Amino acid sequence: MTKLEFPGSALTTDQWTQVNQLATSLSHEQAIWISGYFAGLSHRARANVASTDVAELPPPSQSGPAAASATRLLTVLFGSETGNSKTLAKALVDNAAAKGIQARLADMADYKTRGLKDEQDLLVITSTHGEGDAPQTAVGFFEFLESRKAPKLPQLRYAVLALGDSTYEKYCEAGKRIDRRLEELGAQRLADRVDCDVDYEDAADAWIADVVANLAPTAQASVSAPATTARSDAPLSTAFDKKHPFQAAVIDNIVLTGRGSTKETRHIELSLADSGLTYQPGDALGVVPRNDPLLVAAMLEKLSLSADTPVTVKQGTISLGEALSGTFEITALTPRFLDHWAEITGSDELQALRAPDQKEPRAAFQHNHHILDVVSRFPAPGIDAAQFVAGLRPLQPRLYSIASSLAAAPDEAHLTVSTVRYTLHDVPRTGVASGYLAARTEADASIPVYIQSNDHFHLPDDDDVPILMIGAGTGVAPYRAFMQEREARGASGRSWLFFGERNFRSDFLYQVEWQDLIKNGVLSRLDLAFSRDAAPKTYVQDRLRRQGRDVYAWLEEGAYLYVCGDSAHMAPDVHAALTDIVAEHGGLDRDEAGAYLSALQRDRRYRLDVY
Repeated sequence: MTKLEFPGSALTTDQWTQVNQLATSLSHEQAIWISGYFAGLSHRARANVASTDVAELPPPSQSGPAAASATRLLTVLFGSETGNSKTLAKALVDNAAAKGIQARLADMADYKTRGLKDEQDLLVITSTHGEGDAPQTAVGFFEFLESRKAPKLPQLRYAVLALGDSTYEKYCEAGKRIDRRLEELGAQRLADRVDCDVDYEDAADAWIADVVANLAPTAQASVSAPATTARSDAPLSTAFDKKHPFQAAVIDNIVLTGRGSTKETRHIELSLADSGLTYQPGDALGVVPRNDPLLVAAMLEKLSLSADTPVTVKQGTISLGEALSGTFEITALTPRFLDHWAEITGSDELQALRAPDQKEPRAAFQHNHHILDVVSRFPAPGIDAAQFVAGLRPLQPRLYSIASSLAAAPDEAHLTVSTVRYTLHDVPRTGVASGYLAARTEADASIPVYIQSNDHFHLPDDDDVPILMIGAGTGVAPYRAFMQEREARGASGRSWLFFGERNFRSDFLYQVEWQDLIKNGVLSRLDLAFSRDAAPKTYVQDRLRRQGRDVYAWLEEGAYLYVCGDSAHMAPDVHAALTDIVAEHGGLDRDEAGAYLSALQRDRRYRLDVY
């Protein structure tokens, strides 16, 4: 029997005859419906779902809304800084597929903006970085959408899920920006935007269920999901994640900084043995912390409450002491708690901060006060445990760049952690997670952890490609992992590290290791900036400018550029220096230099991990 060849497939003569007879017998509406149906089959096949597991869809009875709905294409677009938006977007695509909706997943970092005008249904999930900024990898998409180049979108239906942190003044601003701009371009909302705080799971799940229900074709609404797409919250024996972390034993916990240092930076080694957890250099380790026992005790004293008092939380009934230790955030003053406490105490001062025109004073008040400060300054005699915890948000994991490679340290993950210590209102304070990690030094200590992939900060696939690494302080952590990995793989590509800290004698993190890597030829070049050793102060961006000619030459030769550090000062200052370098040594004006760097970002050759 002969076969007719098509790209990636083959039909027998009998099959082709059947297809041809079917095609010529269909009405226009039926042809559109069957096209969408086969596209859905293709989508599931690409997702490795066996054809026997695909639910059979009932045929369209007549043309109409159901048939038209079945032909619309759905794009789920995400912008992610730490991976939460990506995880939710994947769950949304799975949910849509289970309802018979053809959907594709798209990262804003890779999205071809010229295709926006052809989109039909668009669901957007994005986080907010810092004070209202887009995620670093999504900057290009935001710039296009908010520019005059963006097309009118009357054909588009959309909905937005915004992730953020309510302790920032511009809460969920990135999602709000997209929501406003799509409306300005003529698109029509499928559902209202939902803004999610750090405890986003329940609100996000409800939004996903709502938009999928609105999109699901009525002819398919009763179709049950394939068995293979069923999801469960129960952890597998080897599947550890944010909700089900692995208890990693502490192998080592030492202070890296020397005598006289103005800060405390620690090197922490954790065992991942028997966890099944794997990672790539550039990924992060999620740490599930506990609150400082001294802070918990002080809070209970101020509230005149007993640690043994039972309270009901999402997981069940536990003691108030345990709830304040490991379930709720009791340090950062959130808008939720501020509003809650204003209502409980009836304080005129707190009530005044709730006014719409008090955004800046409110943000300043939140920045300069912790929950304990508010409880102390505005007492609520007779408050019970349930009333108090009703204003608290869940304690969230913290992410730390992994400072090791599995190729060099099998079954281990190393962290470089700066312990946050400061004084507020004459009271010593400690960072929630960094203080927790600093204290876990006992012989039998363990820390709940999980792996958070950071796809936008991995090494190049080609070991011959040169890399430029720029980091300050603990921002050097992923570069230690990079060098361990490249050394283990025998990579031939050149590598150049720019590292900055305060003082050479006390703060040269991993000094001996960098010197050995230089000696062995794994690290090609090393430029250092110790800001407090001489006047004027010198930072990594200053070292970059001094080496501008060579930096530009490396970029022209195809080097990948990595920046890791704080987003408020270091990353913008480095970007400004790079703009100057490209302009000077590339013979470009500043706009052209900016376009050059933007092109590097689009090509994934300029990668950032900032916090």
